[in-house]
Amino acid sequence: MATVTAPAPRTVPGLLKRPAVRKLAVLALLTAVLAPLAEARWGGGAWPHALTVDVTAPLTRVSDWIIDNRDSHPLFLYVLGHLSNAVIVCVRAVYLFLFAAGWAGVTALAAAVAWCVAGARLAAGTAVALLACGALGMWVPTMQTLALMVVAVLASVAVGALLGLAAGLSDRMDRALRPVLDTMQILPAFAYLLPVVLVFGIGVPAAVLATVVYAAPPMARLTALGLRGADPEVLEAVESLGATARQRLLTARIPLARKELLLGLNQAIMMALSMAVIASVIGAGGLGDRVYQALASVDVGAALAAGIPIVLLAVVLDRVTGAAGDRIGQQREGGRLWLRPAAALAAVVVAALAARLAGGPDWPTGWTVSIAEPVNRAVDWMTGHLYSGVPYIGGTADWAGHFTTWVLDPVRSALLWLPWWSVLLIVAAPAWLIGTWRTALTATGAMAVIGVLGVWQPSLDTLSQVLAAVAVTLVLGLAAGIAAARSDRFARVLRPVLDVFQTMPQFVYLIPVVALFGVGRAPAVAAAVVYALPAVVRITAQGLRQVDPAALESARSLGATSGQQLRQVQLPLARPALLLAVNQGVVLVLAVVIIGGLVGSGALGYQVVYGLAQGDLATGLIAGVAIVCLGLMLDRVTQPTARRATKGA
Repeated sequence: MATVTAPAPRTVPGLLKRPAVRKLAVLALLTAVLAPLAEARWGGGAWPHALTVDVTAPLTRVSDWIIDNRDSHPLFLYVLGHLSNAVIVCVRAVYLFLFAAGWAGVTALAAAVAWCVAGARLAAGTAVALLACGALGMWVPTMQTLALMVVAVLASVAVGALLGLAAGLSDRMDRALRPVLDTMQILPAFAYLLPVVLVFGIGVPAAVLATVVYAAPPMARLTALGLRGADPEVLEAVESLGATARQRLLTARIPLARKELLLGLNQAIMMALSMAVIASVIGAGGLGDRVYQALASVDVGAALAAGIPIVLLAVVLDRVTGAAGDRIGQQREGGRLWLRPAAALAAVVVAALAARLAGGPDWPTGWTVSIAEPVNRAVDWMTGHLYSGVPYIGGTADWAGHFTTWVLDPVRSALLWLPWWSVLLIVAAPAWLIGTWRTALTATGAMAVIGVLGVWQPSLDTLSQVLAAVAVTLVLGLAAGIAAARSDRFARVLRPVLDVFQTMPQFVYLIPVVALFGVGRAPAVAAAVVYALPAVVRITAQGLRQVDPAALESARSLGATSGQQLRQVQLPLARPALLLAVNQGVVLVLAVVIIGGLVGSGALGYQVVYGLAQGDLATGLIAGVAIVCLGLMLDRVTQPTARRATKGA
């Protein structure tokens, strides 16, 4: 009779064969050696003053030099001045074209373009969206924003495509550009608005440049991804025919990357529109200026009336570019491909001429509807009935107070209580476990830069808000994403809600959040959750839907219940997508927590806003760099390297 022996217990040498255990052992050894030395040399608690570097004086000198030489130095007169004039001319030319076409011509042109690239259904939706902008009394601001966005998007696509081309064809350029693109994407807009205004002044050129800085990175990343993902067999076949490097690029790489290029265009458009309100702070005008002015007077209705056209433009452009990307590679209609564009052009000309003969290019004044008053009444009702005094559950003010007392304050106190060197070790541990020693070094170095800049305590305060907002976002986002992946009906109902949340300017829903939750850190967290939730839901749902159907069928054949399929098959196989959802949630939360500086969140957000308001380049830029470092650190501790992600999947 055979005997079954129990497995031998794991020995210490056996445990040390596991990479994670070895890494933790090395960190423990470093802690045991270096922690006492750091404690004895610089003490515990906050970042030691001896390790800080004061950069306020040189930044102030740079600001003063720019102000003193802006009107006389050749760099400004013959380079930046010509660039500024070119931007103004381009924006003005686009606006004059839109004005000359009139409301009917612009609507017909947009519908015709949508019809040619996406079909009749989206053409009708495009026409309805533009007519709705006019009906809300926002036709002229919409055209101003559209003119600015056309120039900004074209510039973003050109810059992003060139950077992506360099990164896609050269590994060295890819490694060099990656931190630059990270910085462009993470650096809060308020932080680089001040340098832009110092150089270009208040107006359209500064707004366009700020938008390009924000919208170009997605185009660059997706262009590089498309070029690097080209089928090697196709490239090898083209090379075997004697094609040069330039011919291979034009005839093989770029055509194979068309879908990624169109997705990059889509993302550049969405990012540019999300900057519309922020750019209005430095003179962009248009819809963003209407939103900003309405919120300055706490007129939520007027802000919503200007915010809805921004959402409509974003949704229409998202759907049209997305549909165009889906059609890439499909069988084209044979024969008379020129008929549809010709018919569309004829319809545009007829519509523009008919509108001019009927009453001119301006939107008819009798066709507008005011929504400001009913929206303000609804906000007043919500504030009066939900802010406090709700039976049994209290009110939103009570919830905000409890969240601050029970969550935000303890997390902040715990972070500030930790010795500075322990914070560095806590950052290094997860970064090394999910990545390499370079990942850990980057994350730890980012936190060290924060200390060296002298903003250790406000950075930890901001980090506490980010961690709390990310926790809430992940709980709600993963639950909604799982529900959307398992129910097509729920996904269809949820999609327009997510579109509104993702494209509505943050300033618009910041005021209702303040009206419901008061001023402080809690409303900033609530606004960050609303902004980051759509990305987490969408990435989670997409990752779960892309799980191999054969794996699910195998689980069902073994008698697994729906819950068991989710826990044991879908979630493990969708791990890379879930990690990406966490990563994007962190980045988006960080972006809006900073805007929360306008509503009393304090910390780095307040310093960035104060720097812009007071023209203090040093304060705003130092806080902005600290935010970049926080974003870089959080990115490294939430996103594994490609090798680790592949093993985990």
